[in-house]
Amino acid sequence: MVLNADDAAKIAFGQRVRDLRLKKGLSQEGLAEMCDLDRSYIGGVERGERNISLLNIHKIAAALRISVKELF
Repeated sequence: MVLNADDAAKIAFGQRVRDLRLKKGLSQEGLAEMCDLDRSYIGGVERGERNISLLNIHKIAAALRISVKELF
């Protein structure tokens, strides 16, 4: 399977969110609650299925207590 650049970016971002979430010892559900997002949304982000909005990027960064820059 060949990924286009958009899909590769979403997958890389999702993996980064997953890695940071796990380093913080959070479940998908725990992170979702902290972001006021649905658990299935967080799962979709981590799998690279979502084209996440800027607002939700800020919510995730705040919940992980990191800067937006650190997510990338």
